[in-house]
Amino acid sequence: MPRYALVTGASSGIGLALAEALARRGRALILLARKRDALESIASELTQRFGVEALYRVCDLSEPLHVTGLLHELEQSEKHIDLLVNCAGIGTSGPFISSDWSKEQRLIELNVLGLSRLCHAIGEKMATQGGGQILNVASTAAFQPVPWMSSYAASKAYVLHFSEGLREELRPRGVSVSVLCPGPTRTHFFRKAGMNTAPLERGKGLMNAEDVALIAMQGLSKRTAVIHCGWRNYMMALMPRFFPRFLVRKIAAKASRMLSSS
Repeated sequence: MPRYALVTGASSGIGLALAEALARRGRALILLARKRDALESIASELTQRFGVEALYRVCDLSEPLHVTGLLHELEQSEKHIDLLVNCAGIGTSGPFISSDWSKEQRLIELNVLGLSRLCHAIGEKMATQGGGQILNVASTAAFQPVPWMSSYAASKAYVLHFSEGLREELRPRGVSVSVLCPGPTRTHFFRKAGMNTAPLERGKGLMNAEDVALIAMQGLSKRTAVIHCGWRNYMMALMPRFFPRFLVRKIAAKASRMLSSS
């Protein structure tokens, strides 16, 4: 029976880079995103370039009924998924109470609930089958509160802590859970969140999605628990441990406000 890697958020950014990195390594893929045209084109290209089977499914993981339908379809197809990559996610910026609640709700549904439900269903299947890997994508924002991106940072803190807890629960069942914590990356994320990357560009603080994917592959091969992307982002993750929390909040607020108001 062929084994598949299921990649969410596979139509662009880090998700697309991860899908390409897996295809380069000969992995059969199931690609998930909301945009059918993009998915169809990407699946065809990956098959042509790397000779792998690349299936795709259109699914909005912020919609519980869509997730239910997807899981039912996967169960009926009896496809053996031995790697789950949860990369789908969105961000918002600006004052929380001034934000459109529907956007905040969608962020929680996607970043927290959609990811958790896939881990629950597919993780249970992996445990029953005796093995597999899960890679959840968090962020360096997970290591401290980030004013003006409060719900996004909180959602990624959930992903980080949830993944580490799940890792210990599933390890005796042969399932390895890792969490990827990239820093600012050249994707559509900032534009969609209404942010400006100019300060990051000037400070050379942006990574390429392809470099993030390469680091993720290395971490997966070693079954690393928390995968940091480069020394700069590793230091950013460590710094909140050594400063008072009020100072961490103020530093994060200044950096976030600069990006959201530029």
